[in-house]
Amino acid sequence: MTSADGSEPTKRLEGKILANIVCWILGFGSLISWNSMLTIGDYYYALFPEYHPSRVLTFVYQLFALGTMAILAYYESRLNTRKRNIAAYTIFTISTFLLISLDLATSGKDGVGPFVGICAIVACFGLSDALVQGGMVGDLCFMLPEFIQSYYAGLAASGAVTSVLRLITKAAFDKVEHGLRKGTMLFLAISAFCEFICILLYAFVFPKLAIVKYYRAKAASEGSKTVSADLAAAGIQTQQNEAEDRLSNKQLLFQNIDYALDLFLIYLLTLSIFPGFLYENTGEHKLGAWYSLVLITLYNAGNLIGRYVPLLKCIKIESRKRLMIVILSRFLFIPAFYFTSKHGDQGWMIFLVSLLGLTNGYLTVCVFTVAPKGYKGPEQNALGNLLVLFILGGIFAGVSLDWLWLIGKKNAF
Repeated sequence: MTSADGSEPTKRLEGKILANIVCWILGFGSLISWNSMLTIGDYYYALFPEYHPSRVLTFVYQLFALGTMAILAYYESRLNTRKRNIAAYTIFTISTFLLISLDLATSGKDGVGPFVGICAIVACFGLSDALVQGGMVGDLCFMLPEFIQSYYAGLAASGAVTSVLRLITKAAFDKVEHGLRKGTMLFLAISAFCEFICILLYAFVFPKLAIVKYYRAKAASEGSKTVSADLAAAGIQTQQNEAEDRLSNKQLLFQNIDYALDLFLIYLLTLSIFPGFLYENTGEHKLGAWYSLVLITLYNAGNLIGRYVPLLKCIKIESRKRLMIVILSRFLFIPAFYFTSKHGDQGWMIFLVSLLGLTNGYLTVCVFTVAPKGYKGPEQNALGNLLVLFILGGIFAGVSLDWLWLIGKKNAF
């Protein structure tokens, strides 16, 4: 890949800052629709108080995300990454508009029918999540580690921004008739617009950046077939080589099983607490109806900050053993949240939620910026998909375990 005139270093630098920004925005768009669902939980709890919307919708979302990702991880080497990611952002956009349309068609009424419709749309969100997270992470794994960090920072930012927007719309419409519903509709419209922007960025901007073209061409020369359409969109015709001695997915998983378990355990713990516990198990406090929204916002803010902390090399964990020790120690959050909900005040709960988000973001980036090193393009893409599969597996397990917090609670089921 190094030319006679030594152009490789220049190619690596051209568009690096813009590529980081685009990766951040694409990460933002990968979760803004789902984070919108989480942050309008107060509206759905007002409509469907008996259906445990945060727990049920999260379960449906993750069930479809995990099932889809399991299939995609198996066939990743044969998939067209360009079509995969564009389809994901398109489905996100359409599904978010469908949420608005469903609410308008039912005039914001409750009942089993509208709730089932919302569940069906959330299933589409889960499908899109698997498409785009596996596709983007696999793609970025054979580029610069900074791109993965930017992408995951964007994922976290979607949670933080949607939480802040939700607080603003709730305050703006607080005294207006049907204000909760109107704020929710405005909120969803903003989310749909952001998804549409991501379609344009991925389709027309990202593949034409010099640094992106360089790494995709390099991956193609190493046998990657997933980048062909993106290279063609950038006007590059490459002759693909067959991957020599490529490790199988099974071999890759065995070599990186600790990283996979790291991610599984990070998200199992986090999703066993967030968001269901924060909506239903924290009791009544001075903040009243604002309390759960404040907690969700603080978690997302901590998660965003945590994803930038590894940029400080002196406190970034790269040791595989230390990563596992720190991740296992996070399970102390379970008794901490339990006793705080029973005996602590809202100050302690706010501290715990912020720390939960901070460690979630920090450890996720630590794992993803270290794991793909030392492999060729096709292997890095496969490993990225496998790691996302374990994230979704951990999320699904955590969402399932989250129901255990309802044991012993009156009118829980």
